[in-house]
Amino acid sequence: MDEKIFSEEKEEVLFDSPELYRVYLLNDDYTTMDFVVYVLMTIFDKPKIEATSIMLHVHRNGRGLAGVYLKEIAETKAAQVESLARAHGFPLKCAIQEDD
Repeated sequence: MDEKIFSEEKEEVLFDSPELYRVYLLNDDYTTMDFVVYVLMTIFDKPKIEATSIMLHVHRNGRGLAGVYLKEIAETKAAQVESLARAHGFPLKCAIQEDD
C-alpha cells in the first residue's frame, strides 16, 4: 500500500505596517470653543460629547488629539482644519506627529 505524505510549505510574508500620524489641534486665544467642537464633529467625525471633551482638553492643555491616521489622511485633515478656520476668521492650527 502506497502512503502519500503531504507537507505544506508555509512562507512567512511580512508586511510593513503603514506609518500612522497623530493630528493635534492647538489652542489659541481667538478660536471659539464652539468652532473647535464644530471642527471636531465635521472634519474628524466625532460625536458632540467626545468633541466637547477634546475641545476642553485643548483649552486646558494647549493641544488635544483629534485622531490618528495614515500620513496622507492626517495631512489632508490638518489642511481642511486650517482652511475652514481661515474661512471663518480663526487662526486654529494643527500639528502632525508620527505615532509611536
